[in-house]
Amino acid sequence: MKDLTKGNPSALILSFAFPIFCGSLLQITYNVVDTRIVGTYLGEDALAAVGATGTLSNLILGFLIGLSNGFAIITAQRFGAKDHSGLKKSFAMSLLLGTATALVVTAAGLLFLSPILRFLNVPETLHDLSGQYISIIIAGLITALLYNVLAATLRAMGNTVIPLIILAVSVTLNIGGDLFFVLVLKWGVGGAAASTVLSQFLSVIVCAVYLWKKYEILHLGPEDFRDRDVDLVKKMVGSGLSMGFMSSLVNIGSLTLQTSINKLGEDIILAHTAARKISEIYMLMFSVFGQTMATYCGQNLGAGKIGRIRKGIKLAVFYTCIWCTLAMLISYTLGAQLVYLVTGSRREVVVLNATNYLKFDTLFYYVTAVICIVRNALQGLGDHVTPLISSFLEMAGKVVIAATLVPWFQYTGVIVAEPIVWFIMVIPLIIQILRMPVLRKG
Repeated sequence: MKDLTKGNPSALILSFAFPIFCGSLLQITYNVVDTRIVGTYLGEDALAAVGATGTLSNLILGFLIGLSNGFAIITAQRFGAKDHSGLKKSFAMSLLLGTATALVVTAAGLLFLSPILRFLNVPETLHDLSGQYISIIIAGLITALLYNVLAATLRAMGNTVIPLIILAVSVTLNIGGDLFFVLVLKWGVGGAAASTVLSQFLSVIVCAVYLWKKYEILHLGPEDFRDRDVDLVKKMVGSGLSMGFMSSLVNIGSLTLQTSINKLGEDIILAHTAARKISEIYMLMFSVFGQTMATYCGQNLGAGKIGRIRKGIKLAVFYTCIWCTLAMLISYTLGAQLVYLVTGSRREVVVLNATNYLKFDTLFYYVTAVICIVRNALQGLGDHVTPLISSFLEMAGKVVIAATLVPWFQYTGVIVAEPIVWFIMVIPLIIQILRMPVLRKG
């Protein structure tokens, strides 16, 4: 366990963030390898089929991950306040509320899968492949939820190393499973999805065993699930749903944009799939420091150390801006090579559109850095409304652009979409962080 309320803020933030960074890099590396395996061994149609539903899986998984991280903010606050009884209760409620939510989402996703694929404008030629892939991912959502609840609980108590180790094992198994199911068993895109679910299931088992052996304070019995602290449940539901919906609103906007992209043909779908995979690598540092600040602010708020919170936010923004500069330089020098590495395609229309996306959007990453840091910091400080307002603005902006700029300017409209909404959604975050009473009092 790591107490983020004591010691040098810079050293604590970096040491806490580094394992999260490595874990995120591992996850994205798997996503890229998975994409390359599908594209190389199953063909570009299969890759386009997976890419056409990528925003849907991001929407669902993003909501569950956000839900888990929101629950963990309350856990971090209880840990920072040295409230061990509350810590145990929050862990039990995380499992109970998270599992119930995952089951509802799974049932709804499988029940309405066909209408969803039609809403996404997935080309008829890709319907069967897309449905085969995404249905398995949805069926395995409970494993994804349980892993993220367990990992988020560990991070809330300052332990980011063990989730990294478990994730490394999971990614290794996942890549091996991809090759086995796709090349040996010939299961196609369904094999890639099955490998993902199986590796997550094994991660849940390993993580649960570790928690049971190392953290006696988290040993739960039937009475822990029956002991309903109404105030705690309200806080957890508020925090969890806020983080979950924050992610969902972002992904709903991307999902709407994807419906317009899917009308532009398989070459553009492939180009956008490559561009988004590379963008995920670029943006991982934003997510890393965002998660770090949610826990850091939560622990220090629980301990009443407001000055440390202000300093931590400034440091996190500074470090992510350095990363923004690096991402921009890479896009302008190695963009085409990265697109080929991800897709295996050298078709000019694919490479040109993907690299244009990367070159333009990375110019504005500094705004995104501020958004991710401040949005998560506000969540850690108990403000669950302003981040939702910001995310709603992003969703609304992408919906409007999907209906206007994309039909008029084709993929160029997609390229300019995110920078436009970034400048809009950062406004309420900056206003709130500057006027937030708890920071001003500190």
